[in-house]
Amino acid sequence: MKQHSFEKFINKEKNSRKKEAIKQDKRRWKEEKKKRYEEKKLNYELQSSKPRTSRPVKPGHEPLNPNTKADKANSSNPGEIPLNKFIAHAGVCGRREAAVLVKEGKVKVNNNIIYEPGYKVTSADKVVFNNKQLHIQKNLVYILLNKPKDYITTAKDTHGRKTVFELVQQATGERIYPVGRLDRNTTGVLLLTNDGDLTQKLTHPSFEIKKIYEAKLDKPLLKKDMEALLKGVELEDGFIAADAAGYADPKDKSLVGLEIHSGRNRIVRRLFEHLGYEVKGLDRVLFANLTKKNLERGKWRFLHEKEVRLLKYMNQSFVKKKPSPKKN
Repeated sequence: MKQHSFEKFINKEKNSRKKEAIKQDKRRWKEEKKKRYEEKKLNYELQSSKPRTSRPVKPGHEPLNPNTKADKANSSNPGEIPLNKFIAHAGVCGRREAAVLVKEGKVKVNNNIIYEPGYKVTSADKVVFNNKQLHIQKNLVYILLNKPKDYITTAKDTHGRKTVFELVQQATGERIYPVGRLDRNTTGVLLLTNDGDLTQKLTHPSFEIKKIYEAKLDKPLLKKDMEALLKGVELEDGFIAADAAGYADPKDKSLVGLEIHSGRNRIVRRLFEHLGYEVKGLDRVLFANLTKKNLERGKWRFLHEKEVRLLKYMNQSFVKKKPSPKKN
C-alpha cells in the first residue's frame, strides 16, 4: 500500500478548512440576507392573513374563523414559538432550512401536516419530522478541551488523581461527560457535553469518526512497519489498520502521524506495541474535524453554534474516506 505523507494530509486538512471557512462566510452572508428577506416576507404574510371585515366574502367561501391556523400563527401567547424555530432548537437544522422542510410538507404538528413556517407551537405540541418526535433541547453544553498529560477522563477517582473536570469546573453547572476517552498520558482534543444523542453518534462504531494522532516513539519507525500500519495487523481484539500514516517530521522518523477511525481502548498505543515500539508521547490533534488550534494545553472553549450543527449533521468530511481493509 502506498505510504502517505502525514505532513501532506494534515496540510490538506488545514487548506480545506480555510476554503471551507471562506465558503461558510459567504454562505452565512447570503443566508443572513435571505433570512432577513424571509422574515419580512413572513411578517407580511402573517399580517395579510388577518381577517378583514371590510372586504366582502366571495360567494361559496366561508369568512375567516378567528380560530384558524392563520390566526394561531399570529398569536403571541407565552411559550409559543414559530414552527421553524422549534425545529431549529430541536437540533435538526437551521431556521431557514427548517422553513423549507415545513413548506415541503415534511413536518407534522399533532398529526396534521403544517405548511406554514410561522405556525406557532409550544412544548406541549407533538412535532414530528422523519417519523421522530422532536423536542426542544435546553441547556445543552459543548466544551472543547486541549487535555494536558496526567489528567484522567473519569468524573471521580478513588486514587486522588487529577481529572479533566477540574479544568472545566468553572465552565458550566450542567453535568457533562467526555465524548470517548483519552488515557491519562494522552493529550489533545477532548469534547465534553451533556448531549447524549450527539455523544452516541460520535462514539458509535458505525459512524467511524475520523481521528488524527501524533505519536512520539522510542525509536525511528521503519518503512516496513509504516506499511504494516497501513496494511493492518491482527490484535487480540480483532483486525485494525490505519486509514493514513506518515512521518510528522521528515528529520525525525520517531514522530509519526496516524489517522484512524476506531475507538477501541488504547488502540494507537497497542498498534505500535504490536510492532515493537513504545509510545513515549501521544497527542490527539483532530477529532470529528475539531482541532486544538489557538487553544493552549489545559485550556477550553465552548463550541460555536456552527460547529455543533456540523457535528449533528455528521458531515462526510468527519468520517474516514475509505473502508476498513479486510483480512484475506
